[in-house]
Amino acid sequence: MNAPAKDFSASPQAIAQHLAEQFAQTAAQRDKQGGNPKYERDLIRQSGLLSLSIPQIYGGQGADWSTIFDTIRIIARADSSLAHVYGFHHLLIATVQLFAQPEQYADWFKQTAEQHFFWGNTLNPRDHRTQVQQISAQEFIFHGDKSFCSGSIDSDLLLCSGFNEAGKLLIGVIPTQREGVSFLGDWDNMGQRQTDSGTSHFEQVKVYQHELLLNPGPLSTPYSSLRPLIAQLIFVHLFLGVAEGAFDLAKQTVKDQKAWSTALVKDAVDDPFTQKHFAEFYVRLESVRLLAEKAVQTLQTAWQVGENLTSEQRGEVSIAIATAKIAATEASLYITQNIFQVMGARSTTAKLNIDRFWRNVRTQTLHDPIDYKYQEVGEWILTGKVPTPSFYA
Repeated sequence: MNAPAKDFSASPQAIAQHLAEQFAQTAAQRDKQGGNPKYERDLIRQSGLLSLSIPQIYGGQGADWSTIFDTIRIIARADSSLAHVYGFHHLLIATVQLFAQPEQYADWFKQTAEQHFFWGNTLNPRDHRTQVQQISAQEFIFHGDKSFCSGSIDSDLLLCSGFNEAGKLLIGVIPTQREGVSFLGDWDNMGQRQTDSGTSHFEQVKVYQHELLLNPGPLSTPYSSLRPLIAQLIFVHLFLGVAEGAFDLAKQTVKDQKAWSTALVKDAVDDPFTQKHFAEFYVRLESVRLLAEKAVQTLQTAWQVGENLTSEQRGEVSIAIATAKIAATEASLYITQNIFQVMGARSTTAKLNIDRFWRNVRTQTLHDPIDYKYQEVGEWILTGKVPTPSFYA
């Protein structure tokens, strides 16, 4: 497998497709192995796609959200673990833009664009085990563990978080190699096996005042509260991409198969039952595509409004994304489970490892309960109330 040539004249979607084709060659095997996909992460670094969401003023490409989500979705068709950590990289860059000011993040963005830095995540607001102690006006100590730290291993910059004695969440950006930071490598779940989503440990890690995101801070304004909605929309495109990848594999497989022995036709593609299954898959996929497109458009509009975004405008984005999230969750689980119905018993062999599509979406769709997305949309329908901003809505 050769490294992709740097062709910045190619569209980001074309570059992502080139990466996806390479990732697909080893995806089944790497899924079994688990662990850190260092080689593949370096291919993403070399591709130039890590600067996609960085504004041009800092040396990035300043792409719109539609382009960014397209690349996540394309990579997810081949490898949802790599799409996950790649998508989170762009989420973390957006987090800094939303929670801080240009004079603080300018150097981080310039470094990322120039040196192809990969960002890692240790922001888990539900895990309170990392505590923060202020030891001077300019210095803080982070100590403790943090779970579900996707993309943390092999990252260059780390978004870290902890709670101070008053219970306030503090978020900072530090070099991953800072003294006291370590990773347990204990991610052993049934899906998303190469996301390095295990435990990070902070052993008296020093974080400086200028590294903390305090202005305007986490979820402090309607605009800064777009952060969780971007995360949810990453999941939408992750699930959609996995479902499309499973659909494409099933379609290619069936084209080479004979129909069932008692069918009235010779080839599987002419079997009306097989045709019905594929029609169901297609309708579900097309529904998610349209809902995702609408959600991206609402996010892009809100992003361009910026600091003047109102709570009502933010609420419109949240409903559009929650609707797409429901559809993407249901469609991806349905398709990745039912492709076996059209491919037959041979598709269940361990060598093919096709169940990885279902395992990956089943694992990632549990990030936050889909029941609460139904509740949010239902409450809005009946009362007009939009979801209250949180790290999950």
